[in-house]
Amino acid sequence: MHDPEVLILDEPFSGLDPMAVEVVAAVLQQRAAQGASVLFSSHQLDVVERLCDDLVIIADGRVRASGPRERLRAENSSPAWELVTRGDAAWLRDVPGIRVREFAGGTAVFEGDEEAAQAVLRRAVAESTVVSFAPKVPTLTEIFQEVVR
Repeated sequence: MHDPEVLILDEPFSGLDPMAVEVVAAVLQQRAAQGASVLFSSHQLDVVERLCDDLVIIADGRVRASGPRERLRAENSSPAWELVTRGDAAWLRDVPGIRVREFAGGTAVFEGDEEAAQAVLRRAVAESTVVSFAPKVPTLTEIFQEVVR
């Protein structure tokens, strides 16, 4: 291949097995590191999320969202947290100031501000063993679903 300044690709990962996806992704990253602008369209949002700094989400022929990946995350999600405990976290449904999005035994994802999240963490420590507690960062797939609704 010559040394292009710009690469424009349509679905470059379509039909590739996981190993070939990694090879193509590595080539695109290398070209970008060497200064080439890389623009591609893809429905494989997990790969897009790993490779791209700036994103454009298009649906029905219209731009629905665009910008740096982290800004899109901040603009298109509520503050959310994931809690994993060794016990049952059913008590979480009764904590004021939060909204439970997902719940399964000792694992829950909930929305709430920093103060509410800290209250949940204190209660979780008092109730059971906390395996993990962290902000829940939305995936590009979740952002896509939110902005195209």
